Amino acid sequence: QVQLVESGGGLVQPGGSLRLSCAASGSTLDYHAVGWFRQVPGKEREGVSCINISDGSTYYADSVKGRFTISRDNAKNTYLQMNNLKPEDTAVYYCAADPDLYCDSGSPPGVGDFGSWGQGTQVTVSS
Repeated sequence: QVQLVESGGGLVQPGGSLRLSCAASGSTLDYHAVGWFRQVPGKEREGVSCINISDGSTYYADSVKGRFTISRDNAKNTYLQMNNLKPEDTAVYYCAADPDLYCDSGSPPGVGDFGSWGQGTQVTVSS
């Protein structure tokens, strides 16, 4: 099973940018789908983006489309570039991975679809 660690969160002003990283260890991500989720207190965890490692196809929630970009490098890292951040983007962001999932570009990933999760990183957008 893969272990995941997120980093890159922090406090940023509206309109600013952050780049979240998801580092994997213990297993290769070559055959995994990797998703980014976010959660605010009292609400369900929301699927934000997903990437299929095999072909690079992606999914984005409508709320982040055009502002967020998911990518990966040739190592074991997946990234979420977040531009033009808004106060409503404030949340704890989690990355998740699964060896059997293929993300649908037209549907959000589900929490139950992923077997491995990171501990989360806080993103706060405030002036």
